[in-house]
Amino acid sequence: TGKCCHTFRGHSAEIVCLSFNPQSTLLATGSMDTTAKLWDLEKGEEVATLNGHSAEIIALSFNTTGDRIITGSFDHTVAVWDVGTGREQSLLIKMPTNNATAKYELVAPMPRLCVQLWNAVTGTHIATLAGHSREVLDVCFDYAGQRIATASADGSARVYDAGTKQCIAKLEGHEDEISKVS
Repeated sequence: TGKCCHTFRGHSAEIVCLSFNPQSTLLATGSMDTTAKLWDLEKGEEVATLNGHSAEIIALSFNTTGDRIITGSFDHTVAVWDVGTGREQSLLIKMPTNNATAKYELVAPMPRLCVQLWNAVTGTHIATLAGHSREVLDVCFDYAGQRIATASADGSARVYDAGTKQCIAKLEGHEDEISKVS
């Protein structure tokens, strides 16, 4: 119908990232107020506030089963949270700037030209994905976890094979930066 179902209010600053859980029953929002919030989409109510970061949350994503959420913050950390309890399960990475998603942590330090790939379970570095000529502004996995897409200020997007860590496609055509990829 195009009609607004719910308006979610509760953050004290801008919302800069959001993600639906795989079941499309929850929405997670990350904010400049240093918190993430989980929202029940059917009821239109806040389910939990994830407190623990000391700076803005700039990236978040549910895992493939929807029982965990990963947040990346300008406090240089990546945290894993239990969706059912809203409690932090582990603090994985302390790096220059973090961007997190799905099964692995994807860290795109600005103004870096590459993406650092980390194992979310062990916290070990897996690979460096390079190729852009300007800053990497966003990164994500596909739903199957087989491909990684990057967006850059150089006006291109790249797709990497998650297994081989090789670039399998360079997508060009934009005249200016690509700020988001999904």
